[in-house]
Amino acid sequence: MALQDATSLTIAELREFASFAACEQRYIKRSLDVGLGRQDAFKLWARDAGERASIRSQYVAYQELKALRGATHDENSLDGIDSFMGTLLRVAAFDLAQERLGGFSAFRFLYERLLGADIRPFLPAAFCGAAALPQIRPERRKLLLQSLSEAAATAPGWSSRPPCFYPEYVEAEAA
Repeated sequence: MALQDATSLTIAELREFASFAACEQRYIKRSLDVGLGRQDAFKLWARDAGERASIRSQYVAYQELKALRGATHDENSLDGIDSFMGTLLRVAAFDLAQERLGGFSAFRFLYERLLGADIRPFLPAAFCGAAALPQIRPERRKLLLQSLSEAAATAPGWSSRPPCFYPEYVEAEAA
């Protein structure tokens, strides 16, 4: 039964990932390579000088993920929330400013994998805070904020189940 549950959860995650736009899928895979140290992101993802610069900036921004991974925060306490949320907001703002994540679902999908299941209760706040910053273009700000459903914003609880599916770079075969 447990294997069947894990299989159906993995299939649900695969379907969710498949529902994202191609540019979101590409950014999520690249971000996981950078954030989890899985692959050389420059070699796999940089198609030009602009992308190389973007990846370099992402490596720098994602250095803060280390502090977030080590931090455990009680969602019922405000002690230390400024440091924890400030760091999460800074990294989230970087990702949203890249304009490659179209909404909350893709953002949540990425961050659950970068930081684990324990980050889930904090993601709506980080997303809203980052999306509302003046560094995000006004039209983009509106689209991002509208992508957060009422259910996600007001969820009474979050699953502690870790993600099963971590998308990776797949080299296209020559025909």
